[in-house]
Amino acid sequence: MSIFFPRVVINIDSIAYNTQKIAEICHSNDIELVGVTKLALANPEIARVMRKNGVDKLGDSRLKNIIKLYENNVPGPYQLLRIPMISELPLAVKYADEILVSMPETAYEIDKIVGELQKNVQIIYMIDVGDLREGVWYEHAISEIYEVSKQLKFARLVGIGTNVGCYGGVLPTKENMNMLLSIKNELEKLLGYELKVSGGSTVTLKMLEEGSLPKGINQFRVGEGIILGTDATGDRDIPYLKQDTVILEAEVVEVDYKPSVPVGELGKDAFGRTPHFEDKGYRKRIILAVGEQDVKPDGLIPFDKNIKVLHASSDHLIIDVTDCDREFHVGDILKFRMSYGCALRAFTSPYVEKLFVV
Repeated sequence: MSIFFPRVVINIDSIAYNTQKIAEICHSNDIELVGVTKLALANPEIARVMRKNGVDKLGDSRLKNIIKLYENNVPGPYQLLRIPMISELPLAVKYADEILVSMPETAYEIDKIVGELQKNVQIIYMIDVGDLREGVWYEHAISEIYEVSKQLKFARLVGIGTNVGCYGGVLPTKENMNMLLSIKNELEKLLGYELKVSGGSTVTLKMLEEGSLPKGINQFRVGEGIILGTDATGDRDIPYLKQDTVILEAEVVEVDYKPSVPVGELGKDAFGRTPHFEDKGYRKRIILAVGEQDVKPDGLIPFDKNIKVLHASSDHLIIDVTDCDREFHVGDILKFRMSYGCALRAFTSPYVEKLFVV
């Protein structure tokens, strides 16, 4: 059997372990856990592992990924995470069970299609508490959401939600979580029924660990914590999770001593960037057959701490191995952990093979 590089080696047992741990902490706090599959391009095998090990439903930002899960018979329910385009709503209503929205027009169109298809679809209305991504601005959330809910005839508003960390880097706090709960309480008085609050993600797990999450946040949407065992926004490896879940392996195609500064008149690189170089004399450099089209180079974490990632073009990764104890040869395989952004690119690239191990 042929072996192709670069490749991502996916440890299914470790992902199952992470799923179980996060499900335990969520369920012990009466929190529904949505397993987010977008990092892994909605890989059906990873999604099944999530569902088998405690995830209550599956969520993805891309409608095509939800359709992929459906067509591969991965058990739902499915939550569409990205506020949908009007053009995709007929398929969104057909395949998704829960849809996040932030605009009245979107909610009304969903309601119309739900009536036509006679399908049970739930709506979660997103509220922006400061991160400046999607959601009605918190100051006028109550009036807008209440007005929308009165107009719905077929779809049902079941909750409110928020996103933090992904755009503005805003961290979840007691203050912004309590803001969400205050809006929820006012809406419940107006509506006459209870609402779920989808207010948590990987970065919010720390509040659960510390016991600082206000009571009433009852849905978490978690992908990075399950698949990588990390929290990019909180800048940490989550201590009770495994980080050997997803490993990049890349092959050496050149080993040579070269100057540490390019020779000649300098312009920009292929991506329009101006690289900066420190003159360290001649250094031992390796080229790996992987590049910007496959990974995010600054998100690569070498197993050998003496390896330094220097720069990359579309298809070549240049690293400095001068300080390493071992010898390197053409054909050697180097291993890296990956940041969230790096893993996202690796899973998305068709040039990176995916290998499952247990």
